[in-house]
Amino acid sequence: MTYNSNFDVDAVMKTLGSVSDKYPKNSPEDEALRIAAVALLYVRDIQKLDEYRDYFRRFFTYKPVIASQTFATREEADAWLASGKAMDGELVSIAGQGFTATHLPKGWKFLRTPLPEEYGTPAGG
Repeated sequence: MTYNSNFDVDAVMKTLGSVSDKYPKNSPEDEALRIAAVALLYVRDIQKLDEYRDYFRRFFTYKPVIASQTFATREEADAWLASGKAMDGELVSIAGQGFTATHLPKGWKFLRTPLPEEYGTPAGG
């Protein structure tokens, strides 16, 4: 689901209030909703809403780069590839290096695809 990072704060507050009304006062749910509402108001009051909107957008669109399989050796990876379990485009790590399993006209191959950690950067960053 895609979330609207340009949300209307007043509409969100109204919705939080409506949801809160369904729970007993001082219940854990009431407290959590109150905390969320006050946090949103605080961000708006300190004039950081645009920064929060950017964070909100990045939070929900972030897709980390993660190898689906990890192999200690190329031989293990080749055996997996030959097993028929690979999906075209699947990212794997072989002895600490990234590769993409690719189905070519002449069969399956690993194409070198460096992982974020090989560049010294955090995954997805």
